Amino acid sequence: MKLDQYLKWSGLVATGGEAKLRIQRGDVRVNGAIETRRGRQLHVGDAVAIDGRELLVTPGSGGRTNA
Repeated sequence: MKLDQYLKWSGLVATGGEAKLRIQRGDVRVNGAIETRRGRQLHVGDAVAIDGRELLVTPGSGGRTNA
């Protein structure tokens, strides 16, 4: 799943437009690093953080596996 889709799916943002804006502004971190690519592919085990909330990408949450 792409980062912008994950933010909306997980409820960390309300809309896709908000996800795009927040990513472009540098408000989102993936594995502790600021991520500005909204199309960044997430993988199981990635940690996504925004506004002091952090979620771990799990197999059931849309993260890609290498299996």
